[in-house]
Amino acid sequence: MIALDLDDTLLRSDLSISYRTRNAIKRAESAGIVVVLASGRIPADMERFARLLGMHKRPGYLVCNNGTIIQESHTGTIIYEIRLPAEIALIAYDLAEAEGFPMQLYEDDIMYVSRSNEFTNYDQKLTGLRQVVVENFRAMVAAGCYKLLIPGDPMILAPLESLLRTYLGEDITLFTSKPYFLEILPPKTDKGTALEKVAAKLGIDREAVLAIGDSMNDEAMIRWAGMGVAMVNGDTRIKDIAAVVTERSNDDDGVADIIDRYILKKKGI
Repeated sequence: MIALDLDDTLLRSDLSISYRTRNAIKRAESAGIVVVLASGRIPADMERFARLLGMHKRPGYLVCNNGTIIQESHTGTIIYEIRLPAEIALIAYDLAEAEGFPMQLYEDDIMYVSRSNEFTNYDQKLTGLRQVVVENFRAMVAAGCYKLLIPGDPMILAPLESLLRTYLGEDITLFTSKPYFLEILPPKTDKGTALEKVAAKLGIDREAVLAIGDSMNDEAMIRWAGMGVAMVNGDTRIKDIAAVVTERSNDDDGVADIIDRYILKKKGI
């Protein structure tokens, strides 16, 4: 099995997937490899990339929202989902609001925000989702959500991350998916635990799993997989923990290069 992050890993800077990479993935599938796309993006957003790869025609899996939803690529069936406990989500929202930060959550194909800033606007451009400012955002949080995202300047997000860890500790999973996006998920929820669930369902040993990513939201799956691979264009912290770092970037077929070397040419995981 191979697990692929999307942004800055499988996707080029213009959000396209090169012909070489698409071809490498199809050849891997033909060789019996199960493909899993693992991203912080919502299901509707991930499905368009799955279709580019033809995964709507072949069995595969989408790990969405950084692990809160696992969906079959060919049927759309959700095989696992988990939401943030409302009381925990509200504490997180109140802490962020008290520190002057906006907050986002995602439902269907809409990005709901407590208020806009330059980073919510960037997220809208990145995902293509419609941005809706909600007057009573706290009430929406209380109704339940898969995850919360706090967009802000990386320099001032770090103290907020420490504050949230102090107050909520093991009640949440907390990481930066990009330096300017701080994500809050249910406890013990990440790409690694999601990948483990897919592998268990299929009877695949972790030693036979290869995972490729570039950011801190990829840490769990890179640590869990038999071979964890970091993109050369990725976060330095991710490159430090990965078994292998790609020689090529996401704009230069880094994923295809790894598939060719370690799967199709069978150098071994």
